[in-house]
Amino acid sequence: YDKNGGGSSAEVERLVSGSDDFTLMIWSPTEGKKPIARLTGHQQAVNHIAFSPDGRYFASASFDKKVKVWDGRTGAFIATLTGHVSAVYQVAWSTDSRLLISASKDSTAKVWDLKKPKTALHTLPGHADEVYALDWSPNGNQVATGSKDRTIKIWRN
Repeated sequence: YDKNGGGSSAEVERLVSGSDDFTLMIWSPTEGKKPIARLTGHQQAVNHIAFSPDGRYFASASFDKKVKVWDGRTGAFIATLTGHVSAVYQVAWSTDSRLLISASKDSTAKVWDLKKPKTALHTLPGHADEVYALDWSPNGNQVATGSKDRTIKIWRN
């Protein structure tokens, strides 16, 4: 859910839902009850969606091992981030909306730079089991990851 609609001067709300039918729907709840668009491309269920802090993008994580990045206002497809070898559970944006991190069943977290979406900028391989949770510190210098291995790791940028 994003209230600033990509940083435009007019406040536009956007809501995105993900589904086990592999699709996402983008809505503008203040403008009507029908979705703006139905977004396709994932090959398995969508686990998590997160808007970038500036509202320009949102990312979706899926059991299909991929992260997809979409336009935060229109829902237009931007990029597919590939590199995980198992399901992706969660994504989180850096405070400057420049980097994205993904958590996976493959026991890694990956940091992505949207300017170079073909490969991960960094792979964080320190967990012994699935990575379920993650987030950036408010200043963007650290990331915390939580795993099924019962550890929380803090990674410095």
